[in-house]
Amino acid sequence: MDPLGAPSQFVDVDSLPSWTDAYEAKQLDSHQNPVEKAQVGVRSPFPYRKDINAKIILWKGDVALLNCTAIVNTSNESLTDKNPVSESIFMYAGPDLKDELQKLKGCRTGEAKLTKGFNLAARFIIHTVGPKYKSRYRTAAESSLYSCYRNVLQLAKEQAMCSVGFCVINSLKRCYPLEDATHIALRTVRRFLEIHGETLEKVVFAVSELEEATYQKLLPLYFPRSLEEEIQSLPYLPADIGNAEGEPVVPERQIRITEKPGVPDDASDEEGLEADLSFIGSHAFARMEGDVDKQRRLILQGQLSEAALQKQHQRNYNRWLCQARAEDLSDIASLKALYQTGVDNCGRTVMVVVGRNIPVTLIDMEKALLYFIHVMDHIAVKEYVLVYFHTLTNDYNQLDSNFLKKLYDIVDAKYKRNLKALYFVHPTFRSKVSAWFFTTFTVSGLKDKIHYVESLQQLFTAIPPEQIDLPPFVLEYDARENGPYYSYYPPSPDL
Repeated sequence: MDPLGAPSQFVDVDSLPSWTDAYEAKQLDSHQNPVEKAQVGVRSPFPYRKDINAKIILWKGDVALLNCTAIVNTSNESLTDKNPVSESIFMYAGPDLKDELQKLKGCRTGEAKLTKGFNLAARFIIHTVGPKYKSRYRTAAESSLYSCYRNVLQLAKEQAMCSVGFCVINSLKRCYPLEDATHIALRTVRRFLEIHGETLEKVVFAVSELEEATYQKLLPLYFPRSLEEEIQSLPYLPADIGNAEGEPVVPERQIRITEKPGVPDDASDEEGLEADLSFIGSHAFARMEGDVDKQRRLILQGQLSEAALQKQHQRNYNRWLCQARAEDLSDIASLKALYQTGVDNCGRTVMVVVGRNIPVTLIDMEKALLYFIHVMDHIAVKEYVLVYFHTLTNDYNQLDSNFLKKLYDIVDAKYKRNLKALYFVHPTFRSKVSAWFFTTFTVSGLKDKIHYVESLQQLFTAIPPEQIDLPPFVLEYDARENGPYYSYYPPSPDL
């Protein structure tokens, strides 16, 4: 109720039934016993997950009325589109929103940009631009629409938002087929919640009466509410369900290996056009291209130009990136050995590496490398710094120099160019010697960027304490060695 006693027009997302709640209520109304059948022969690529379903809300109503952390506005590249969603958001947000949008200087298709919510119940508005759909450019449209949803979710994660209210991004005037667009929307959200589910509490799909039936029909495919519903939905999934993040898979961009690699290319052209792509693997041979031995020989002989070398390196990195996006890396993510925190005194993104959380002898180090690429690819496009906590590491946490060299050789040039500092926290004498040898004789370009940090007090001169999420054991160790910093953190009751 507002101060005058009139009911509020805004709707609190916590008052809306989740996708699971709606299903259980339906089961009770129809007097059906929602017992799940455990006989499962073939599982869906989107298996039944009660925890994920509890985060999903389908709501028929105006997204501008949602009381959540952020709502999504669909617009054009100048952010001046007049569609029912935008007009409602502008009406409730008030005139300050237009002034704020002018500062953004537009938004490209597939991007997402953030403004305040002003007079809305939502604290923020995330603006995104959906693609114009033409059947002959379907692949490009699918990729752009995926980027809209993915970038909105990524922005919500980076801003530590609890809830997001999605409108239907593909507006009617952009001619995107509703059912095709809904498949992309649902699977992108599903895949994001599988990987980053702990970062969001609620995701609301705000739909109109026209759109509700399509969402009701397709939601069980990606968010089945029982094992029985999962099995029933399986035959209705489309052939293209995207990769591990829901991104559309483009067969033409995949590497094609013929059954007889020794046969000249021209002898298998017709066969290759009709070849089944199912035999493409992730092993070393499947990642080869051209005559690699010949290329290496040319490199050694100095006959390959610098431009050709860079192009070859970029192709190699892109292959690693594609594999990283397709691989299930949840086991590596659960280690919490690499994560993004705040910004340093210069406004640069701070990435944290926790040495003690890397059980080198127990994990697949190639998956660790893939996870690093997966996390860092979008971070490294602008200036960033790394903070490596060597605190309380032992022989089981020591990264092999060969692994580090391989990582340094694989990553894109932007990683090296935009890395401005590497803070080596709580180094030992042995680790300093190892780092000196490594940066002197193996990767000399890194030497000038390393800063040894003996105490957190020293680290806080470069990165404000409120801008870095410190593992508790690091704080405890530093307090024991250097004394607690009451000006930054309250003293631990154990100290």
